[in-house]
Amino acid sequence: MGLQAALQVIYPPQCLSCAAPVASDFGLCADCWRETPFIAGLACDQCGIPLPGGEAGEIAQCDDCIAIARPWDRGRAALVYRDNGRRLVLALKHGDRMDLARPAAGWMLKAARPILRPGMLVVPVPLHWLRLFRRRFNQAALLSRALARGAGLDHCPDALIRQRNTGNQDGKTREARFANLADAFAVPRRRMARIEGRDILLVDDVMTSGATFAATTEALVSAGARSVNVLCLARVAKDG
Repeated sequence: MGLQAALQVIYPPQCLSCAAPVASDFGLCADCWRETPFIAGLACDQCGIPLPGGEAGEIAQCDDCIAIARPWDRGRAALVYRDNGRRLVLALKHGDRMDLARPAAGWMLKAARPILRPGMLVVPVPLHWLRLFRRRFNQAALLSRALARGAGLDHCPDALIRQRNTGNQDGKTREARFANLADAFAVPRRRMARIEGRDILLVDDVMTSGATFAATTEALVSAGARSVNVLCLARVAKDG
């Protein structure tokens, strides 16, 4: 018996979400898979939210991305932020489930295929240093590192800094979210050369209004990025 087989006998694979037995590591059981709202089919080309009708290869935009000027080029999401999608995000973000980053990055990579470009630089949305000190890790950086490795792309985890503590965005209106994040991000001088002239894949765990992606994109473009595409693990969708 090989080492891997022996380990699976001692530590049999468990569902990432509910710990039920599964056939292989980093998988979901059948029940949790059905409760996980993966985005497939037609999606908004700028934010990744699923759209009714159409086919996956079509180019379309949701109402929000038509109404709001997005500073980035294209965007995708792996999950809708509800049901087991929400539970998985919260487990990664607040439950110290760092083991979720690897399979989640795989789901994100699959969603991102239409917007990937050769030579892209993968950049995570940063936390303020106070929040990073309390949480001990940046979930966006865990996702971006695993995704860059899977895609064979360069990764720069400190390409952006959050210049001030913007606090929690929960409960704020869309306008307040954008105002709160205005000029909150910057590219440090030591990373300017890595950003200038590059196509950037900007990664975060959740997109709600798009305010964070907008502010970080503007900082990257100001530093000379050639283009910015965005990718999140989960996209918040309006009820109904």
